[in-house]
Amino acid sequence: MWQSVGLTLLVIVATLVCGLLFMFIGWYVVWQLFLSKFKFLRELVGDASTPQAETQPSEAKSERTASAPARNRPRTSRQRVASPESTS
Repeated sequence: MWQSVGLTLLVIVATLVCGLLFMFIGWYVVWQLFLSKFKFLRELVGDASTPQAETQPSEAKSERTASAPARNRPRTSRQRVASPESTS
């Protein structure tokens, strides 16, 4: 009788260990392939390392900074919108 109880407990413990091991390996693989790319998730986990994509300046950032002065050009009378302060 004690052998069947011991065997049952061993099966339950082995099942839990295998399930947890599978979950941790799955989490690691998903983290390495996908989740580590998100800065928000890295901050939540406390990972201080930065991926290469953030350390190298991208072309999109340089294009944004180059086009920033163009946004501040004066508008024509058609493009101007009356502010609520000037209407009162």
